[in-house]
Formats: sequence, structure tokens, C-alpha cells
Amino acid sequence: MSPVQDHPLRYQLANELHARPFPSMQAPSTAAYVAFKQAEMAANRDRNADLEHLHKLLDRHGAQHPQPGATHYYGQIGKHWLKWEQHTEFVTYTIFSEGVEERPFDPRAFDPFPQDWLEEAPGQRVTSILVRVEQRGSEGEVQTRLREWFVPESLAVSSVLEDAAIMAGDFRIDQHGHMRFALFASPSTGEHRMGRIVQRLCEIETYKSMSMLGFARVRSMGAQLGALDTRLTELVESMSVGTSKAEDTLDALLEISAELETLSAQSSFRFGATWAYEAIVTERIAALREERFHGRQTFREFMVRRYQPAMRTVRSAQDRLDAMSARGVRAANLLRTRVDVERSAQNQNLLESMDKRADLQLRLQRTVEGLSVVAISYYAVSLASYLLYPLEAPTGFSKGLLTALITVPVVVLVWASVRRLRRAVEK
Repeated sequence: MSPVQDHPLRYQLANELHARPFPSMQAPSTAAYVAFKQAEMAANRDRNADLEHLHKLLDRHGAQHPQPGATHYYGQIGKHWLKWEQHTEFVTYTIFSEGVEERPFDPRAFDPFPQDWLEEAPGQRVTSILVRVEQRGSEGEVQTRLREWFVPESLAVSSVLEDAAIMAGDFRIDQHGHMRFALFASPSTGEHRMGRIVQRLCEIETYKSMSMLGFARVRSMGAQLGALDTRLTELVESMSVGTSKAEDTLDALLEISAELETLSAQSSFRFGATWAYEAIVTERIAALREERFHGRQTFREFMVRRYQPAMRTVRSAQDRLDAMSARGVRAANLLRTRVDVERSAQNQNLLESMDKRADLQLRLQRTVEGLSVVAISYYAVSLASYLLYPLEAPTGFSKGLLTALITVPVVVLVWASVRRLRRAVEK
């Protein structure tokens, strides 16, 4: 019996599902998180630059390097733990530290990331987050901390995973450039569950920030879309009233269509990425199974009120761009029909003109044939006369009479010959 042949990627694909485990955390502890993205063409960036930047950080702490071509890493650097992940457009670093600073959200939690190393990052900072994890005290103590740490008007708070913890954040950037999130863990919450909550908090913020790039793209192209919409509308109106030539209209329509296709090509990846990131944000929030905490808005409600309008704006802009492209196609079809009708009329006029010319040519040909019969008959009669002149004496007919006698037969013979020749040519 021959052995079973495995697909060459079987183990690699199976292990990929387990390659990025959630971290383990306990209260109290701190997570410092940062995500970098190149400004342009991030999906096609040199990914070796991401690895080289990771190696520089690991060398600072004397830690081992990951395998060549790795897309994730989890290991200890000094007294901290580092988690590194490489994504399609961005790369993330998370430092997990035991204990918390006396000062809430102290920026010293980012000290494991040297300042010069941060400045040399191959990309720009998309987001950075400080997560403070504490043991859950009384509800009064939790509410006091929430009032002291966050801006009340934008604060989102909820109890998650069947009251395993209370998570809170106001989605505002503090004076040190970081987002702040707090987690108050119940005594029975395990380390792995705590790590999953922190990981999902970081993912919610990261994918929210990445999807908002689509909103920024829509804002930047809004004026151009408006101008193109106006030009396209005016062009269609001019087509309906017939105030411009088809050629001029076609040139203007081609210019507008080219600009629309350029906008669509430049925005298609960003729009697609926006919907993928939005779906991840929604899924991560749903996975936390939120419950309301003392009448505060939940993370889901915050996203519905503050985040979803931006996503609807992106979707509206994409629909508008698609609709304008479709209008351009319909206008091109209408213009093509108009041009075809005009060309058909021109062709009909041309055919009528050709018919007239053919008729004139036929008349001219018949006139020429008549003249040809006269000319040929004249020369034929002359030649025949010379042949009959010797018969003048024997017959007693004069030259004039002989010429008159042969004129009619010669003319009839020449006319018949020309007519037969014309019929042969026409066949």
C-alpha cells in the first residue's frame, strides 16, 4: 500500500492557525502598544525592513531573532514580554509588563521602545495605546477612576465576557500621544482571558484607525468628485439639447471618464481595506459580549454614534464614484448611438450623391457613345468610300452616290457594334 501524499503546504497552513496565540496577563499589569504603517504603497512595502527594525530592538535587549521570513514573534526582552506582528499594511509591537506605575497611564511604560529606535521605524505611527490592568474593586472605586482618567462625554464603558472584566476608554489621544484604555479584572478572570481582552482592545483601536484612512481618502477626493459630477451633468445636458458637436462632446467625455477611472483605481484598494477593517472592528466588539455598566454607553454604541457615520460617508463616496462611472458609460453609449445615427445620415447623403454622380456619368457615357458612333461612322464611311471608288466607271454611279449608298449601313453596323461592346462590359 503506497503512503498517503501530503500537500506540501498542509502543515504550514495548519500551524498558521496557532501561530499567533493570545498573551497571558494578570492584574496588575500594563500593555504598551504601537502600530507603524508606511505612508504610501504599504501593502507592497519591503517587509525585510520590518524584520530589520525588529532585530534592532531585540539586539538592544540581547534577545534571540525570529526565523527568517517570520511574520510574528513572541518572546521575553529583559523583564518584559514583546509581541510583534506583521500585517498586510502595518506592523505592531506590544510590550507586556507586570505591575503598574503609581501615576495612571505613565508614558514610562513605553521605555522599552528606545526613542531613537522609534524615530527610525520604517513607517509612520498609526496608533499607540496604553492599557492599564487592575484588580476590580468596588463599583464606587471603579467609577471614581473613570471620572479621573477619562473624558466623560466620549467615555465608553462596559462589562465584558459575562462580567469577567470592566473595560473603559475615551478614544482620545493624551498629551504624550497615546490612547488610553483601562481594564478592571474580576478576581476569577484567568490570565489567558485577560490577555484576549487586552489583545482585542488593541485590535479594535488599530483597525478603527486603519479604516478611518478610507474616510481621509474620501475627504481628499471630495472636491474633485464634485467638480467631475458637475462637468458630467453639464455634458449630458448638452447632449440632450444638441448644442455641441459629437466630436467635442466625445473628447470631453473621454477626459472625464479617464479621471473617474484614475480615481477608482487609486481608491479601490483603500475602499476594500476599509470594509475589511470595519468588519474586524465589529467582530472584535461582538466577541467581547458587552453589557451596560451603570448606564454608560458601550463600545458598540460609541462606534454606532461616532465611527459608523464616517464609514457610511466612505460607502456613500464609493457608491457615488461607481454611479458616476456608470453614468459616464451610459453617456458614452448614448453618444455612440448619436454618432452612429449622424454617420448613417452622412452615409445616406453620400450614397445619394454617388447615385447622382453615377447617373451623370451614365448620361455622359451615352453622350460619348453617340459621339463615338458618329466619329467612327465618319471614318468607316470614308474608308469604305475609298474601297468603292474603283466601281464608279463600271457602274456609272458617281462618288457622292456611292458614299450615300454605304453611309446608312455603315452607321447601323457601327452603332450595333458599340452597343454589343457596352453590354459585354456591363456583364
